[in-house]
Amino acid sequence: MNYVPGDLRDQLAHVGYDVVQAGLVCGSGGNLSARIPDEDAIWVTASGTWLERLSRKDFTAVRISDGAPATVGAAPPSRTEPTSELALHLALYRARPDVNAVVHLHPQTALLLDALGEHIRIVTTDHAYYLRRVSTVPFRLPGGTELAALTAAMAADGTDCLVLSQHGCVVMGDSVELAHKRARNLEEAASLTYRALTAGRLENLRECPEEFLEKLSGSTTVRV
Repeated sequence: MNYVPGDLRDQLAHVGYDVVQAGLVCGSGGNLSARIPDEDAIWVTASGTWLERLSRKDFTAVRISDGAPATVGAAPPSRTEPTSELALHLALYRARPDVNAVVHLHPQTALLLDALGEHIRIVTTDHAYYLRRVSTVPFRLPGGTELAALTAAMAADGTDCLVLSQHGCVVMGDSVELAHKRARNLEEAASLTYRALTAGRLENLRECPEEFLEKLSGSTTVRV
């Protein structure tokens, strides 16, 4: 897999390849985007693309302000249809000026826990550092403006990791790399929670100590 850090589309393609290889999603189970620096626009995956097969031609540029096709540099607007979840991505960028990347996936363990009525536990210091907290968005029809508006409203307080009930998850970051790390940690936390559940020991599962969570909330210099 060729990975060129300088181009956001290559960074997103790397994320798509990695999350499929890691078993987080199957095929086209999600969509990815990144804010284009100094532009009122994002790169977003095209409709129906397979996440592990992404190349630059599988992304389209869209204006954040109105959702119209965007021109980036000398390139003409793409004729590729953006993902059906475009409204979700745009709503999050509008609500969160600090967010530069959005990763929407359909991770199996996180969704299974949601279907069982269980929340994801923050078990390790890595989970605490990258996820901080995980909120659940009540079910709304995928691809609709109602889902987009509700998710953006729940993310407006700084929440970066949300489970979309019966649907998927959305994670955000100030970079593609950070959003990628959050996606990986979210599914790992879900996996540990599920393993404790199947072992009949969920009530004994110790979450990350409050002492560490309080230190995180009071400082931006904590590293794990």
